[in-house]
Amino acid sequence: MKPFYYFLLFSVALISCQEKVSPESISKINGYWEIQKVQLPDGQEKEYNINETVDYIEWNGKTGYRKKVKPQFDGKFLTNDELESIQIKDSSGVFQIHYKTNFAQWSEDILVLTDSILVLKNRQNLEYHYKRFKPITIQ
Repeated sequence: MKPFYYFLLFSVALISCQEKVSPESISKINGYWEIQKVQLPDGQEKEYNINETVDYIEWNGKTGYRKKVKPQFDGKFLTNDELESIQIKDSSGVFQIHYKTNFAQWSEDILVLTDSILVLKNRQNLEYHYKRFKPITIQ
């Protein structure tokens, strides 16, 4: 039972040391993001080891969009015209991405945003863990 408590203590310490998302760091959201895992409210995780698509996010400081793109081996991406309009707003110290399509609207809290990590949480308490996408090129 002791290893569990050590793990719990370490996890709490790690989480408390993470920097809060700041207005200056929001521009780091621009670019290509690959889903790593989804953490369910009960603590279970669904791992994504291979992804056919990645999320491309472009935000200009006021508005932007997110769309799914399909990486190719030559470093280019296949895409279509489907996109989700986004706005990023500060809601009581928590930055939220507000999405809008012709069919739906929803929002997600930005829990972590660094040069290489993005963690989002939706209203169903699902946490989406992304890493910065690095293209695979075959020479």
